[in-house]
Amino acid sequence: EVALADGTVFTTDLLVGADGAWSRIRPLVSAARPAYTGVSFVEADLREADVRHPVAAEVVGGGFFFALGAGRGFLAHRETRGDLHVYAAVVAPEDWLDGIDFTDTDTAKERVLDRFADWDKSLRSLVADADGALVPRRIHALPVGHRWDRVPGVTLLGDAAHLMSPFAGEGANLAMLDGAELAGFLAARPDDTEAALRAYEERLFPRSESAAAESARGATLLFGEDAPDALLEMFTSHG
Repeated sequence: EVALADGTVFTTDLLVGADGAWSRIRPLVSAARPAYTGVSFVEADLREADVRHPVAAEVVGGGFFFALGAGRGFLAHRETRGDLHVYAAVVAPEDWLDGIDFTDTDTAKERVLDRFADWDKSLRSLVADADGALVPRRIHALPVGHRWDRVPGVTLLGDAAHLMSPFAGEGANLAMLDGAELAGFLAARPDDTEAALRAYEERLFPRSESAAAESARGATLLFGEDAPDALLEMFTSHG
């Protein structure tokens, strides 16, 4: 039986938790909860950067960019119309963002940039010149290898199943593949939902464990105790 926020109640033979990081469905199959990774992001946008923000546009270039220091960094990428989407990343306590008033954008920019006080002005411009409000985002993840015992009629997909940090770039890709494979297994076994769910989860678990492990390694390369030297060593090891 499912009760919705608007008071609607219905029963179903199949319940798919595709409701994200803080899934309400996950507790039906697993006691796992997302844990803070130790990294917080502050997101920013620079609109029509080539025209309106030429310094930031030159810094980022034509694709993906990152600049890293001890426990902090900027990550940015190009979007449509020449916009830039920027992440200021900081290794910080989980409550760090609580001390910043994001309703006051100018003050929020100053507080975030305090963490980058000794960085070049061109890099600081990625936040200082941002258009619109900044968006705080703590990075959480489920345990690597998260899985559950088969619960009749219930399964998970996407972040509900395998929330991970963004440092492997696989989260959205996995969610789309999860949905496609689940649909395929259900269509192939219209009279045996449990067999379909078992087949789906047998594919889901090893795939998501591999991606989550890669993501955790990426977080360590970018923001671990040896960062950014460990990342540089990885690049140079490939010649």
